[in-house]
Formats: sequence, structure tokens, C-alpha cells
Amino acid sequence: MLQEFTLNRGRAIMNFTSKYCDNRRKILSSYAFGRVVETFISRLKKDNPIIYDAFIEDFHTDDNLVRSLMEVIRFLSVCEVEELLEVNNKYAPFFKDRDLFIELIELLYEYWRRLERVAIVHNSRLGEGVQNVRFIQAYELFNELLLSIYRRTKRVVNGFNTDVYHQTKAGANAGLILNDVTWNCPIEYRGLASIPFIGSVIINPPYISYTKKNTRDGIFMEHKTNPLAHMVLNEDEWFLFPAKVGNLMAFVYFHKDFMCHGIGLANLFELAKNDEYVGKKPDLIYVFGYDDGHDEKRTFYYKDRKNDIMIGYANYSDEIDYFGYMKKMLLTLHNIKQMERGNLPIHGAMVNIALKNGREANIVIMGDSGAGKSESLEAFRTLNERYIRHMRVIFDDMGYLQFDPSGKIRAYGTEIGAFVRTDDLDPMYAFAQLDRGIYTNPDKVNARVTIPISTYEVISKGYSVDYFLYANNYAEVEQKIQLFDSLEQAIEVFQTGARRAKGTTTEQGLVTSYFANPFGPVQEQAVAEVLIRKFFTALFDEGVKVGEMHTALAIEGQAKDGPRAAAEELFSRINA
Repeated sequence: MLQEFTLNRGRAIMNFTSKYCDNRRKILSSYAFGRVVETFISRLKKDNPIIYDAFIEDFHTDDNLVRSLMEVIRFLSVCEVEELLEVNNKYAPFFKDRDLFIELIELLYEYWRRLERVAIVHNSRLGEGVQNVRFIQAYELFNELLLSIYRRTKRVVNGFNTDVYHQTKAGANAGLILNDVTWNCPIEYRGLASIPFIGSVIINPPYISYTKKNTRDGIFMEHKTNPLAHMVLNEDEWFLFPAKVGNLMAFVYFHKDFMCHGIGLANLFELAKNDEYVGKKPDLIYVFGYDDGHDEKRTFYYKDRKNDIMIGYANYSDEIDYFGYMKKMLLTLHNIKQMERGNLPIHGAMVNIALKNGREANIVIMGDSGAGKSESLEAFRTLNERYIRHMRVIFDDMGYLQFDPSGKIRAYGTEIGAFVRTDDLDPMYAFAQLDRGIYTNPDKVNARVTIPISTYEVISKGYSVDYFLYANNYAEVEQKIQLFDSLEQAIEVFQTGARRAKGTTTEQGLVTSYFANPFGPVQEQAVAEVLIRKFFTALFDEGVKVGEMHTALAIEGQAKDGPRAAAEELFSRINA
């Protein structure tokens, strides 16, 4: 069982199963409150020495200041300042300058709200839904109690009520319901069996996290030995998110210190239902954040052929503290498994578009990170009123092609959400996502937001393909959409996978990546080459329009106008 409260790396985890405070007195007497005040004073000492010095002068030591601040807030929750000072004058230094004390309270409140705050409840068995309702009620009550403590403290010290109330989330900004589940666990993975499954997720957007890294580096390579064999995970430190990655089941284990990445999965992949994994074996297992004693980053995959499971591994390191390492490993495992099944993974975006003139088209835009896939979708969205009656996103980053029983190509998505750069979104659309987005490092280069954009039913339906285009982000051309005349010409461009790096990884300049997909095809080129020729031959045979879409995304000054111009030309072709 998890501890009642942990605070590490700017992330607070509150275990409501172990201890739940249902009134102000319990909150202000809790271990959690003391821990928060203690870490706050340590931070205040570094970041705001003027205010710290003003109070330490009277209380002399950090311990005494922490204890006295906890006590005075506790007393102020039940009495007035004058009443308190009559009983015990030791708190008088807090009120020598009441404005300064209010500033201290505001800084404490701000410090708490800047933390990532996750509440959990752990059920010993799968419930029938009532525990979800009770958890949400407790979750909301906790928020109200913290708000009331903050507001009462200010009112008592100021001597008057505020006239403006901000209904902020003072409690948790995310919640997890955990269930103990028995799955069909091979003997090699018995050490993972005790980790509880996430059954429900509550998110209070905007959920903002600050991570150690802001880009991803390198590719994941195959490991020759199983990194998870006989590994034992501590249930006090680990969580399991059962994710549906395309049509594959993934068990994603993540360490509590990387909680924001685990929660981010809820906006990106469909959370599996319990009847989809109870007593069953997953297709993919990913352990994210295991402390193996190595300081350097270690990320790789392993093919467990005995149990028919793809294994992903990332050790505990500041270098993996970026959601790209969570997302892209899962997609690598997915893609390799799909290739083993004879399907072709596509690194790109796909939309189903119904135009106002009645015509409809399914468009796939393929390209590596920064080539302009998501930006092209954004351009389609901004042109919505002029051209489009309806637009449905099938995938935003990764999908796959598969032959249906009649031999026709169908395209499927892997994710229900998108992990996109905020500065590549239209500002109005970016602001519109505040009520559901998970934001990462919003004040830095390559700031990201993870947002839901589709449903699992939509991405798993299967769609024919009308346009299959390579996103060229570096060539300056007048004609934005150029179709290929021959199969060989198309295969050469798509396999070369050229693009100008745009800062989403550590690459720079004009680079290439085999089939624009370093998440499976690069590692398994021999298999991929056969599949590419097979599927591209079928695309040409079916009359699919195969070519290049010149997004100009990496050309100076064209980040917005380039994808928009290409989108307009594409719509003109569809209309013709």
C-alpha cells in the first residue's frame, strides 16, 4: 500500500485509501500539511530571501518557523487574530506586518498549487462503480476544504472578506482509482503481478507539468536479453496503465516520480476496460522509470518470442523525463508487432474530410517529427468554415495500413489524442484546449500539449485511402501538391524520409530517417522493405493518389502560411 503522502520532484501523491481528511482540522494536523510547509520554507529560503529573513529573525530556525506557521494557520481556522494573541503571544511576529504575512500565505498557496497533485484510492477488488462516485465526491470535498482554509486565513488576518473569488482547484489536479487485478502473467513477469491497475482517471485541466527534459534523443534499439525477467516492482512506487495502442493491449508500468507521463497517457491512448485485461495476457509491456543503478539513460526493446510479448524498457533517469519517451517507445513496440503481423506502420496523420460541395476524401500525410503532419491538420481545421462540412481525425502521429479480407487497403489509428507543439497551433484553438489539455513546460521551446482529438471507435473503424502524401518541409516550390508518376519514384522519396529538423528532437539541419519512421521500420528494415513495396504496389493498383505535400514548415517565416497554402491547394484538387 502506498504511503499516505509523498512529495518528490515537484509531485505530491495523496493516498485517500490510507488517509482521507474530511475536515479542516484533520488537514491542518496531517503529516502531509507539515511536509508541504517544510518544503515550502526550504524553497522560500532560496527563492524569496527577503520574506524568509523577515520571519526567521523572530523564529530563529527553520524548524521553529515551520512548526509556528503550521500552528498559526491551524489556530486561525477557529479563532480571530486578537483571540489568538491573548492566549499565546508567541505568534505575534506573524502579525507585526499583516500585509507581509498575507504575502507569505499567498506564496504558500501558490507553491502548493504549482505542484502536480494527484489523489488516489486503491481498491482491493474490482468494484461496480459506486467507489468512482464516492471518490469523486471526496475529491471535490478536499478541494473545497483547502479553498476554505486559504480564504478564512486571509479573511481573519485582513479583517474583511474578499469581494472577488477565484474558483481555482486547490485540492488535487488529477485522481486515480486503482484496482487489484489478476492477469495471465507468465512466470518471467511474476514480479510485476502485484502492481495495481488504473481503472479510472480524473483530470482537472489545464494540467501543467514541468519536466527535466524537453526533447527526445536517438532511437530505441533491440536488446538481446529480457530486461524484465525476474524484475520485482514495489507496489508502493509503481502504477499500471492498461492502454489500447491501436488494436494492441499494452501494460504500461510507470514509477511514481514520472506520474505526469502516466497521467498523460489518459489523453493519448484509450484506457482499457477491465474485461479486456482480467485473466488475459498483453501484447506489449513497458516499464518506465526502473532504477537499475545506471546513471546514463537506457532505453530499448526486447522481443519475448516465448510469450509473444513485445517488451519496452526505460531506466530511472532525468534523461527520460519527457513524454516523448513514454509515447514513442509504445509506438515502437506497436509498430514492430504490426510488422510481424504483415501490416505497415505509418508515421503521419490521417483525416477523413467531407467538403461542402459533397465530395469526401481520406488523406494520409506521412513524415517524421517536425515535417508538418500535425500542422497540416491544424491548417485543415482553420480552413474549416471555407471548405469543410466535416473533418474527422483518424490519427495524428501514428497509424498502420492493413489489407482487409477482400484485399483492399484500410488505414487505422493508434491514438485517441495528440502530443503537439503549442506554438504550431492556431492561438484560438490552443486556448480552446485549456479545459482539457495536459501541458508540458509551457514556457519553453518545444512546449507541448496532449489533447484528446478522436474516439477509439473512430480510429479503429478502418478507412480506405484516397491521397497518400509525403510531408516535405524544406523544399521551396510553387506547386504545393505534386503527385508521383511511378511506383519507384514514390518508394524512393518515402523510404529516404528526408526533412529539415525543427527542434522537436536533438537533430539539426537536413536529416533522413528510413521511411520517415524511427519507431520500428528503422530497426526492422528488412521486414519493412518487403512491406513497403507490397503496400505501395497496392496503393498504385487501387488508384490512390501518391505524392508530396510541400508544407514549407522548416522554411523561415512559413511555419503557419506553408501548411495553409498546401492545404488550400489540396482542397482545390479534391474539388476539381
